[in-house]
Amino acid sequence: MYDWAEFRHFRYLRAILEKGGFRIAADELHTSQPNLTVQARQFQENASFRLLRKSKNGRIYPTRTGLAFLALAPLLFEVRDEIMDALIAIERGEINSVRFGSTPLVDQALFRTFCELHKELMPKCAIRPNHGDTAQLAEEIVDGMVDAAIVTLPLKHPALHIEEIRRDRLVVCLRKDHSLASKAALEATDLQNNLAVLYHPQRHPDAHKRLLELLGNAGVTVEEYSRASHPSEMQTLVKEGYGFALIREGIPLDEELTTRPIARVDWTVDTAVVYHKERHPKTIPILVKKLRRQIQKDLYPDAPPLNIHKSFATGKHPSATANKIPEQLSLLG
Repeated sequence: MYDWAEFRHFRYLRAILEKGGFRIAADELHTSQPNLTVQARQFQENASFRLLRKSKNGRIYPTRTGLAFLALAPLLFEVRDEIMDALIAIERGEINSVRFGSTPLVDQALFRTFCELHKELMPKCAIRPNHGDTAQLAEEIVDGMVDAAIVTLPLKHPALHIEEIRRDRLVVCLRKDHSLASKAALEATDLQNNLAVLYHPQRHPDAHKRLLELLGNAGVTVEEYSRASHPSEMQTLVKEGYGFALIREGIPLDEELTTRPIARVDWTVDTAVVYHKERHPKTIPILVKKLRRQIQKDLYPDAPPLNIHKSFATGKHPSATANKIPEQLSLLG
């Protein structure tokens, strides 16, 4: 569609806008000013938008679209560098195997997709799966035992790059024959004395603490509850009548169970890819971009955009507006 837009156009136009003139940009790019002028004009004519305007003193300033161009162009250069780094590493034989981790609460279909996408990049590269809790996998990445992992948030670590890739609504899991199953959606007050199955707090302490905070803000207190270390265990406890559980929407259910959303409390679950900021296989940044694209375009077309929410890790609540932005509960993947 945009084959006429070549990489050099972005280099040229970024230099013109950043330097505020054609001559100084041409000097930096080691090209002639007439050539730069022609390239900039042709690009804008083909694109049918204006990126720059000239003031009376001859200085070049970005238009509104030009400002957006300056904000977006670095993404192109970032991808260029990541692709080149990956190809060089592959050519040098630096990546013979990768060790990918996943927490028990992460959608395993998502983890399989992550592994399959790397297979597309390097069909002969061995993949060694690892499983553990969020904090455990984070430390193993820092220690060099794991290359990258898909985890549920919250997670903070100065040495790790943490990139959220997906959000899922948190829903109530209950037996089909429970009286409240007749309701299309449950009120937060329906959880009182019914929510009695939780993911084990020691498996993800930060998420457990935040869960109790959100429940408290909704007027729900949980004192006595059963602890489960795996999604299947949570469903078993619900099935056997020990109470309700909160699970990720869309998770496969036992035939005796069902789920209901919570009215006026749209909490979400955050899933992220984490890897070391400095020490990681050079294929990982590109792999994350491929995974994000796969999620948005193919696997989960109804998923909400990732740029319109408040971070669960910050503990900030959305304002009470007609189009309420979901609060995030980074507990269940």
